[in-house]
Amino acid sequence: MPVQPKLAAAAGGGRGFPSAIRRSGRVPGVDGMRTLAVGLVMVYHLEPGLLPGGSIGVDIFFTISGFVITRLLVAEYARTGNVAMAPFYWRRWLRLVPALLTVCALCAVLAGVTELAGFDGAWTSLLLSVTFLVNLVRATEPGPYSNGTALLAQNWSLGVEEQFYLLWPPLVRALLRKVRPRTVLIWTGVLCLLPVAWRWLLWNPTEAHRIYNGTDTRADQLLAGALLAIAVARLRHDDPRLAALRRWAGRLAWPAMILLGLIVWQIPVTGATAWTESWYTVGFLATALFSATIIAALELRPRSALSWVLSLAPLAWIGRNLSYGLYLWHYPLGRLMADLGVTRFHLVATLAASFAAATASYYLVERPLNRRWRHRGPGASRERGAAEAAGAGSGSGSGSGRDRERQQPVGVS
Repeated sequence: MPVQPKLAAAAGGGRGFPSAIRRSGRVPGVDGMRTLAVGLVMVYHLEPGLLPGGSIGVDIFFTISGFVITRLLVAEYARTGNVAMAPFYWRRWLRLVPALLTVCALCAVLAGVTELAGFDGAWTSLLLSVTFLVNLVRATEPGPYSNGTALLAQNWSLGVEEQFYLLWPPLVRALLRKVRPRTVLIWTGVLCLLPVAWRWLLWNPTEAHRIYNGTDTRADQLLAGALLAIAVARLRHDDPRLAALRRWAGRLAWPAMILLGLIVWQIPVTGATAWTESWYTVGFLATALFSATIIAALELRPRSALSWVLSLAPLAWIGRNLSYGLYLWHYPLGRLMADLGVTRFHLVATLAASFAAATASYYLVERPLNRRWRHRGPGASRERGAAEAAGAGSGSGSGSGRDRERQQPVGVS
């Protein structure tokens, strides 16, 4: 039987990533970590005094996204010898945009038929959200954020992620084609340090919004996850370096969780009084390293107590299916509740409304569209055929197509 072309490519192109295919399924506990991250951000936005540092849920999610997306890119390269860009961007569009448009449509209706104060300036905010430009506008505002971004201000993080994904996957593919895996790892590490140096050069209290919202100044948090994904993918299961990484990740995961908890509890990150040089230069990277340590433990020690806790069914289900919707909905619904005079139980009412809206969006919009359109996008048929051929020929435990679909990362801010 002749060798499939993609398998032949994988025989050369994918060499050097022995763990990539074997580890391309879902990581136990990461979905639960998503749930905790989005929960922190929701509480922080709705009742800032309860969790002064809750905004670091964004930082945690950036690192998760960088890890998951790079893991998928490397696994595809190891499996097929290439990374198909058109199907990648189609999956990103399908995962993010329908739910976002649903939220924007409801906000547009409320802005058009009511005179609610919380929906003033809605049209600018809606336009910036659907074009993923909220972060760029916020980055140019040295004083209080303008009303034009207020309604869907949380979508600044979607802008950071999508701008990052315009650059990172093509760069990863180019590196994988041209240099050895070790060199890819080194380049990723260097790129991870550049935003820290750039923040040092930029630092000034008047530049806090620029640093907080810029893709170039927050890229190290995504790249920290990417660095971990590449490091694990290139190590064989019997490599002593992988054993050392597993051992140290296990030892440091709980301390990292405790440190993140202390930041959430005690350290404000946003607001003029929280604009400190230490946090706005190295603090972002420190949070990313704590998050990457936890992810490494979940990846390499799937039977640990931490993995068991974060894999509990409710946490995992919410993180996998509702985390994106919860973040999209909670901010405008919080403004709506305030306009309707819901003050005494504002947090509880908004959380309940957000869960209801996110669940409806998942079952009525996101899941049906993903099932119907996922394999109709550009290059989808060719990608599916190559993946099936590679899976049949490799005999590796690469995880089902459903596992890979569920691993598609989503943004939260």
